[in-house]
Amino acid sequence: MRFEVERKFLVSDDRWRAEVVSQQKLTDGLIGQFDLGKVRVRLDEGRAWLTVKGARVGLGRPEFEYEIPRVDAEAMLSLVCDTCLIEKTRHCVPHGGHVWEIDVYEGALAGMILAEVELAHEEEPFERPDWLGPEVTGDLRFRQSALLRRSGEAGRALSPADVLAEPL
Repeated sequence: MRFEVERKFLVSDDRWRAEVVSQQKLTDGLIGQFDLGKVRVRLDEGRAWLTVKGARVGLGRPEFEYEIPRVDAEAMLSLVCDTCLIEKTRHCVPHGGHVWEIDVYEGALAGMILAEVELAHEEEPFERPDWLGPEVTGDLRFRQSALLRRSGEAGRALSPADVLAEPL
């Protein structure tokens, strides 16, 4: 088991794009949620895996990942997760000794861009890039499942400003 500690932010502009060193297309399917944890299946260009994330304790949470056959992941995405799919391109940007992952969402969440940095522990210092916007770590409005639900209710993709305007 690993304990994932990550901080999540909006981005203020596109300057991060000039620093991208790699990118990958990801498709996530939500299998289930429980007490602020979740089970998801993820597919990228070459790999498929199941992830179980527990409830947050501070900035961290337990995470279990298991690689699975691609054909199983594709079946789960189409048979179990068809209404809870998230498509995004993840861009990796090194900055200040960390690798920032900038997720540019597509489909139902088009227009949403979130930046994350994984840390070894909650108190680990990190340098904030100039293009970083407000922090949304722990803001339940920015959970992927909440974003999907609200964009479905609105019948359109939501901008970060739409989400921030909603009450906590």
